[in-house]
Amino acid sequence: MNKNILIVPGDGIGQEVTAVGKKVLDRIAEKFGHTFHYDEALIGHVAIEATGSPLPDETLQKMKASDAILFGAVGHPKYDNDPTAKVRPEQGLLKMRKELGLYANLRPIKLFDELLGASSIKPEILRGADILFFRELTGDIYFGEKGRKNDGNTAYDVAEYSRFEVERIARKAFDAARTRRKKLCSVDKANVIETSRLWREVIQKIALEYPDVEVEHQFVDATAMLLIKDPKKFDVVVTANLFGDILTDEASQIAGSMGMLASASIGDGTGVYEPIHGSAHDITGKGVANPLASILSVALLLDISFGLKNEADTVISAVDAVLKAGFRTRDIADASTLSENILGTDAIGQEVLKRI
Repeated sequence: MNKNILIVPGDGIGQEVTAVGKKVLDRIAEKFGHTFHYDEALIGHVAIEATGSPLPDETLQKMKASDAILFGAVGHPKYDNDPTAKVRPEQGLLKMRKELGLYANLRPIKLFDELLGASSIKPEILRGADILFFRELTGDIYFGEKGRKNDGNTAYDVAEYSRFEVERIARKAFDAARTRRKKLCSVDKANVIETSRLWREVIQKIALEYPDVEVEHQFVDATAMLLIKDPKKFDVVVTANLFGDILTDEASQIAGSMGMLASASIGDGTGVYEPIHGSAHDITGKGVANPLASILSVALLLDISFGLKNEADTVISAVDAVLKAGFRTRDIADASTLSENILGTDAIGQEVLKRI
């Protein structure tokens, strides 16, 4: 197989973890006889510093021309502490999703048994949890009209969804549920929010086409509670952009750390694969960032964009073997972890490479 992969490290630890992810792609290509061609591009704070834009036209052109994108993270404290900034790194992320038509964000929440002790949730509640989130990615409050009025003393953000936008994410979620436990939970706030009432109406209609899938409608506040109380009850979860953003970060505790969660943003063109964690400037450059989420994002890239299921499973098995051998980064270490087994970014990446 001959494919073009664009590496977009972005900001902070995104630079460090994507470098490890690229090494995993190289090892897979070597082992299975594939040829991967790479290019790199700027986004976020580093792009603003270099070009003045959080998503330069050159980057967008490279993205559209690639077969898949391995992404890092965007963000910088400079902007977090300045709410008046007109140009922000996150604008590049949102524009990328819109321009590439990345309307479906897949976030698998799968717990490796070896990490039961890394979560703050009791092991007996966690064991066996395996959830696949579908977060709608190009609508909702992030993309609606926003602004200030009353001399800047009142702010507003408009949440907006069309029937079409809900339908297309719903079909992907229903199709996925058919390949799993045939259970789908649709999360909304239909008791008070009009966009949620449209959301529920569309889900109910599409459910008629999938009589083999058990559908449950749940309010977002109840879901937030049940994810911690009984995560095993969930199989496939589909929800709107804002709710999905919050709930999947909460669900990172099921997996033990944000450093373990991969994601795929897909639509009708080039897919983007990235860890769900942010740029984490507090640990940038210290060599301690967990690259396993980026490595697991590589597995998603191989499977979803290239159809290389065996290669993807090889990557996941290698990560599992590293954890079984007792190796950890500091974010997933617990009291039982031997100090010599707590590794840095590159070192744990090397352990994965050895096992591929």
